[in-house]
Amino acid sequence: MIPEHKIEEILDRVDIVSLISRHVELKKSGREFKGRCPFHQEKTPSFYVVPEKRFYFCHGCRASGDAVSFVQRYLGKTFVDAVKDLAREVGVDIEAAQDPGARERQQLKEVTDLAAEHFKALLWQDEGRAARAYLANRGVSEETAQAFGLGWTPSGWSVLADKLTRAGMVDWGVKAGLVQRRPNAEGYYDFFRSRLMVPIRAPEGRPIGFGGRLVGAEEGPKYLNSKESQLYNKSETLYGMDQARDEVRKRKAAVLVEGYFDCIGLHQVGVRHAVALCSTALTPGHLQLLRRAEARDLILLLDGDQAGLNAVERLAGPLFAAGAAARVALLPQGDDPDTFARREGSDGVERLLQGARPLTSHIFASVLPQGAQASFEEKMAALERLKPMAAQLPMGLVRSAFLNAVGSHFGLPAGDLEGALRPKPATKPVPKPGAPAQAAPGAQRPPAARPAPVRPPDALEAMYVAATLREPRLMARDSFRTGDELSHTGLRVVLAHATSGQGVEDALFEAAEPVKRAIEVALRQLPEAGAALEQTFLTVCRKLMLRRIDEQLGYIEKATKQAPGAYDLTEETRRLLTERIELLALKKRVLDELKPAPTGTKAPVQPV
Repeated sequence: MIPEHKIEEILDRVDIVSLISRHVELKKSGREFKGRCPFHQEKTPSFYVVPEKRFYFCHGCRASGDAVSFVQRYLGKTFVDAVKDLAREVGVDIEAAQDPGARERQQLKEVTDLAAEHFKALLWQDEGRAARAYLANRGVSEETAQAFGLGWTPSGWSVLADKLTRAGMVDWGVKAGLVQRRPNAEGYYDFFRSRLMVPIRAPEGRPIGFGGRLVGAEEGPKYLNSKESQLYNKSETLYGMDQARDEVRKRKAAVLVEGYFDCIGLHQVGVRHAVALCSTALTPGHLQLLRRAEARDLILLLDGDQAGLNAVERLAGPLFAAGAAARVALLPQGDDPDTFARREGSDGVERLLQGARPLTSHIFASVLPQGAQASFEEKMAALERLKPMAAQLPMGLVRSAFLNAVGSHFGLPAGDLEGALRPKPATKPVPKPGAPAQAAPGAQRPPAARPAPVRPPDALEAMYVAATLREPRLMARDSFRTGDELSHTGLRVVLAHATSGQGVEDALFEAAEPVKRAIEVALRQLPEAGAALEQTFLTVCRKLMLRRIDEQLGYIEKATKQAPGAYDLTEETRRLLTERIELLALKKRVLDELKPAPTGTKAPVQPV
C-alpha cells in the first residue's frame, strides 16, 4: 500500500500544467490554462487546468481530477501505476517511504493464508480423523467447522515446514511462528503438531494467527497459540469478531467468553454475537474494537465456578476504567458456555443473557454480600479485593462515581475511600553510577514524531467505494468515471487495490482506521446486492455528479461576476455563460432522475 501522505506529496510536487501540456496545447487564461479537451472531440476549448488547486476540468464532457487522475484517464494506467510513474518523475522514493515492515507484513499474510488452507485441507483428509471425531464429540457440525475455517496438523515433525521450504516461504514461516529452526541440525520443524487448528481472523476475515488444541497426544500444553507479529496483536483481537460483527451491530451488544470453542458453540446454536479473548486479559484495544462494532452492551458469560467468579473480577478493572456498560451472566456450576448451549439451545442461552445483572451489582454482591450490615473485618477484606480494580481507574468522573457506588454499598463515606483504595506509590529506582542524568524538571523534550492524522472521508464517496467493493461489476455502470475523481486519497487507494486483484479483505485490512470506519458504515447502509444495490450506486454517482456541476457553476459565476455589459461581452465570457445554461439544464435532468418514482411505478434508469 502506498502511504496516503506520500501521494499528497507527489501531487504537491507535480507541475500539473507541465504534465498536461505534453498532451494538450494549453494557453494561459487569467490564473488558469485552457485548451481543447483530450477526452472528447471539440472545436472550442472548454478544458481548464487550475494549477492553484492542482486539478483540471472540462465543461464539455465533465471530466475532472488531479494529476494522477489525468495519467490514469489519458494513458490508461491503473491508479498504482500512475502514482509510481509520477513519483519517479518528481523524485519521491515510494519504496523508502513505505512502512519499513510493509514487505514483512505482506510475507506474513501470504504464509498465514497458505497455512490456514493447509490446515483446513488436512482436517477433511484421512489424517484428520481424530480431529473430526473430537469435533463430533463436542457437537461441532461440519458446517460450523467450515465456517470457522477449522483445520488439523498431524503429528509429523515437518509437514508444514517441508511445504513452506518447497514454496520458498520457510523464513516467512519462522517469522510467523509457524515453524522453527532445529537447534542441533539443519532444517525446520512444525510449531503446531497433533493439534486441532483454530484460525484467528481479523474482523475483515483474514487469518492472522492460530490457536491449536492438542488432540490424541499426551505431550505438550492443551492449548498452544501463535506468537504475536505485525499481523497479530492479541491485545487488539477478539476471536470470532469476523463472524459476529454483523450481529453485534444489529443487537448493539456482544457476549464475551474466554474460550475459542465456547464462542464456536454459541454461534452454532444461533447466539451469533459471541466473541472470545485470545488467551489474554481484557484491554482497551478490545473495548475499542467493540465500540467500532457499535456494541453498547457487553455481557460477560462465564463459568459459575470459582474460576469464573475470579475471571469477572479480573475483567472488571478495564471495564470500570472505560466506563463501559457491562453485565454478568453466570452459568450453572459445572457448565461452560459450550456445554450449556448444547444442552439448553438458543432459547436457554437467551434467557440466561436476559437475566444478566450489572457488573457493579455483581462485584459488590460477590465481595461483600451483606453490604453495609457486614462486619468491619469483612469490609476491610472486601476493600482489598477492590483495590486492583480501583487502581485501574483514572482520576475524574469515572473514579468518583465508582467510589460513591462503593460507599453506598459498604455504608462508608465515599471521601474516605480514596485513600483506602489507592495503591501504594511505586518507589523510584536509584540511578546506577555512570548512568546518564535525567532531564531537569520543566526541561523541554523534543516531541515524538507523529504521523499526520488521516482525515475522515466524505460519506458519499465512501458509499461509492463500499458499493464497488461489494459488487465490483458496478464500476462499469459509472458513466461519469466518478472513481477517478474521488477527493479522498485513502478511498482511491482502497478502490485501486481492491479492483486490482488483491481482494476486498486485503484492501480493508491495510486501510487507515478513519477510512475503514467510513467504508464499514457505508456497507451497513447499502442494500445487500442485486437491483437495489445497483440503483443505490447509480444514485450515489448522480449525487457526486451534482457536486461536480455545482463546482463548475461556482467557477463560472466567479469568472463572469465582473463581466461588462451585454453588448461588450468577450468571447470567453459568452462561452462561459453558454456553458452555464448547459450545466443548469444538465443539473435539472440529474435532479429529475433523483426524484422518487410515483407509487406503483418503476422509475426508468436514464443515462446521464
